[in-house]
Amino acid sequence: ILEFALGTSVVAKGWSQYLGTVMGGHQPIWHFGSVKFDWGAVVLIAVLGVLLALGTKLSSRVSAVAVAIKLAVIALVVVVGATYFKASNLKPFVPASVPNADSGSASKLQQTLFQLVTGGGNSHYGWYGLLAAASIVFFAFIGFDVVATAAEETKDPQRNVPRGILGSLAIVTVLYVAVSLVLTGMVSYKDLQGNDATLATAFALHGVTWAKNIISVGALAGLTTVVMVLFLGQTRVLFAMSRDGLMPRRLAHTGPKGTPVRITAIVGVICAVLAGFVDFGTLEEMVNIGTLFAFVLVSIGVVVLRRSRPDLKRGFRVPLVPFIPILSVIACAWLMFNLSVETWLRFVIWMALGLVVYFAYGRKHSVMARAEAKTGS
Repeated sequence: ILEFALGTSVVAKGWSQYLGTVMGGHQPIWHFGSVKFDWGAVVLIAVLGVLLALGTKLSSRVSAVAVAIKLAVIALVVVVGATYFKASNLKPFVPASVPNADSGSASKLQQTLFQLVTGGGNSHYGWYGLLAAASIVFFAFIGFDVVATAAEETKDPQRNVPRGILGSLAIVTVLYVAVSLVLTGMVSYKDLQGNDATLATAFALHGVTWAKNIISVGALAGLTTVVMVLFLGQTRVLFAMSRDGLMPRRLAHTGPKGTPVRITAIVGVICAVLAGFVDFGTLEEMVNIGTLFAFVLVSIGVVVLRRSRPDLKRGFRVPLVPFIPILSVIACAWLMFNLSVETWLRFVIWMALGLVVYFAYGRKHSVMARAEAKTGS
């Protein structure tokens, strides 16, 4: 839920920023005193919720068109951006550490757990900043596991699911590095700071207005598919949990199109509220820590199940067990260690809430748990 539901809200807010660029800099935000309401993000989630409720085939067709537009925009960014590339903008490659002027309790909560343990203090840039940034940039690489959540709706999942996950991961990594290199080579990293900076920012600073507009429109299409995929993943995870009884079974009810309409509506409302009112950075770090912890559990689960249930039929076998799962646990734990202290505190509270729900309700109603209790396995 931390990965998919909050991820949906975060990317919807990013989509809203590009919408503001397309509207001539007028951000789709209403102000009610000190409260801000991001109506652009809410509208996107509402529309996609209706599409997903109408059926997977329709949403996948819309997604395919948007992905084609997104890839064309990425090619534009790399090709046109390379003409403005200056190697001097990449120096210093790791900017010197800059201490935070605020040394109060709020500052201590904002430093990473690694900084707190090692006494590094709350600072920007430098190696501490680089490590913290890696934990946040990880957000760009979530979503590959959504392919697995849609396995029941996939033709030949034993073959196509592993190919989809590994293939998309390889493609995205290459494209992400290429775009990052071009952008930081176009302008100084100082000009790309803050939540208001987008892909179009670097082109706007060079006065390339036509490219800025095309990128903004293309980004709207591209981010639409991301929100849709994360939204879809959340509904399918909750559907599987409800069908088992970990969540109320009536939520597993499907509509005429075979989609979990009730869950889609509930997820849509929750995501819309979060996207409309909650700060971007707060949501982003929570998505990362939730995803990383889930990956840690999955990696441990691979090792445990190889020993405890070697008889299970496996559609895909992880190679080099236990070495790859162990490396995965170490890598994910390291990234988690470099997230902020306040993110860790929110995560602990969230996990405590989840455990209460599990032991008070889910464990008693789970079909699988009751079946295993009867067989003694």
